[in-house]
Formats: sequence, C-alpha cells, structure tokens
Amino acid sequence: MNIEEFRLYCLQKDGTSEEFPFDNKTLVFKVLGKIFALTNVDHFDSINLKCDPEKALDLRERYPAVKPGYHMNKKHWNTILIDSSIANEIIYSWIDDSYTQVVKGLPKKEKNKLIKLQ
Repeated sequence: MNIEEFRLYCLQKDGTSEEFPFDNKTLVFKVLGKIFALTNVDHFDSINLKCDPEKALDLRERYPAVKPGYHMNKKHWNTILIDSSIANEIIYSWIDDSYTQVVKGLPKKEKNKLIKLQ
C-alpha cells in the first residue's frame, strides 16, 4: 500500500474529509469532523486507526506491526506499520472498522446526515 492508495480508500467513505489540523505533514481523515485515520505524508511508514479496545489488544498480540497508537489514546487507537507484513486487504478492513467505530459514536443527527449521503 502506498499513501495515495490509503488516501483514496479513506476518501471514498461517506462524509469523509481530509485536512492538516496539526501541522503540514500529518494528514488526517475525518467523518463529519471526527478523526478515524491519520498518517505522516513525508514518511508513509505507519497509519493510526481507531479500534475497539478489546480488538486493539488482540491485534497487537497477533501482529508485530500493530502497536499502541502513537500520540493517541492507546486504549482506542493502534499504529499500524506499513512494512508489507500485513496484507492490504486486512489493513483496508481495519480502516473500515475505524470508520465504523467513529460513526457509531456520532450523535443521531450526524448519523442521519450520513444516511442522506448514501
């Protein structure tokens, strides 16, 4: 996976925007204003994704390339090293999970906005 594949995959999700809210190298993807993925555009060697806390621990145990979220709440976020040790399809499914986790936490009014976008 390269950064453009990652970027395009994130952007195809309903209600998603991209921005640089922290600095000019941390690319952040949000669904209706809430972060679900981020990466460094200068060095695309990892991505941060939100994850169910129990699943996050399981993934860290099963995959050496999955670490506690760097600069994030380590209970809810994983950092995935982009080192070819994990198939792209698996990473794409984790991006889907991250997006779904964030959508689940949105207020009902915001969720209804997503339904209208579909």
